Amino acid sequence: MQFNTMTKHYLNKAKICIVGAGPAGFYAAQYLLKHLKDCQVDIIEKLPVPFGLVRFGVAPDHPEVKRVIHTFNKTAMSPRFQFFGNVSLGRDVTLQQLRSWYHAVLLTYGADKDRQLDIPNESEMKVLSAREFVGWYNGLPGAENLQPDLSGDVVTIIGQGNVAIDVARILLRPVDDLKKSDITSYALDVLASSKVKKVYLVGRRGPLQVAFTIKELREMLKLPRVSTIWKCEDFEGVKEVVDTLPRSRKRLVELMLKSLNEQQQIQVENDKKFLPIFLRSPKFLNRREVAFTINKLEQDRALPTNAIEMLKTDLILRSIGYESSCADAGIHFNVKTGCVSNEHGRVVSCKHEHTVDAGLYVAGWLATGPTGVILTTMNNAFMVAKTICDDITIGNLKVDEAKPGVAEWLNTKPVVTWKGWNKIDVEEVKRGQLLGKPREKIVKIEELLTVASL
Repeated sequence: MQFNTMTKHYLNKAKICIVGAGPAGFYAAQYLLKHLKDCQVDIIEKLPVPFGLVRFGVAPDHPEVKRVIHTFNKTAMSPRFQFFGNVSLGRDVTLQQLRSWYHAVLLTYGADKDRQLDIPNESEMKVLSAREFVGWYNGLPGAENLQPDLSGDVVTIIGQGNVAIDVARILLRPVDDLKKSDITSYALDVLASSKVKKVYLVGRRGPLQVAFTIKELREMLKLPRVSTIWKCEDFEGVKEVVDTLPRSRKRLVELMLKSLNEQQQIQVENDKKFLPIFLRSPKFLNRREVAFTINKLEQDRALPTNAIEMLKTDLILRSIGYESSCADAGIHFNVKTGCVSNEHGRVVSCKHEHTVDAGLYVAGWLATGPTGVILTTMNNAFMVAKTICDDITIGNLKVDEAKPGVAEWLNTKPVVTWKGWNKIDVEEVKRGQLLGKPREKIVKIEELLTVASL
């Protein structure tokens, strides 16, 4: 009975700070508030607005994916939850400060950079990041200045994940289909005058290894007035092994083979074309051309041959993965993996490689790398939040000392509370209604802060 009393005493006093208001942060908060009945959970976020990749990464023509925001809103309604927007780790507060103000700190600020191609002339030519392009049409503050040039016929996307196929779909989808989405008006204007007719989707491995999902491909294949054209030689030997594949991969490959077969039977001359190409790695850029090394597969590994293929293009978008950054010098960040060093969510100490730093945790892409979908992030966030609960319950994490939290240290800068975010939300919906859209996102930081303070 004495142990149970101590546990209850600890649970009453737990004060936890989550850094990052994306899916990982909100799912962790949801779990903590449910299982630590009297804890206080504060989320700090560098942007004035919450929801991270749900707001800025999910394609505007996928509104159903954004419904998880309803769950996040319920979490934010807890009297034991606080949101502090426009507060950046490493700029406004240090990790050391947060750790002195809270019993536990959970890092969930995600992946904010993209991997480079690292090929000659990449920096000199107009190579855009698919991540930045997505932020541009989704209203990420700062991305409105991207100014993609869509005056040419051909766009080449290097990478074959879901982000790459999202970008291809937005480039090829009829603009009228996007007018009732929450896509930014400035992006809609540019897409309306786009001259893009062909979008290549280039990957270094074969059809059996693609990273996009069947849902994304099926949607591409159904786009009106768009022909999907595969290269027959890319599918040599694929039909013979399709029955040996795991179920989800088998269904995806079967859909590609079905599309290839229909393409051979009926040649539809649409004005736009989606052209996936496999077994190609970018080698160098030369004016309006990309040189690709032709690869061969050996045990699922792409090995370069001596053969080179040139592809003419007007714009290049790289989409070969996201990377996290180290927001504070006190974080044990692994530059090779692009993740915070951790053991099951417990951050490894900077000073002692084989011990964890008590009270410091990491979840989401910052812990695992940019993999999976929102459900994957949810499961990881729940797992790490349970670890925090377990550490408190068994006494590995002491919470009997009173902690002040971040609030009183933020009176010298403009901070957006949840009440302030609700004002932004109402204003965006109001602006959207005038345009026949669900919302028109405000993209300027200064304007977001002004609206939040009204």
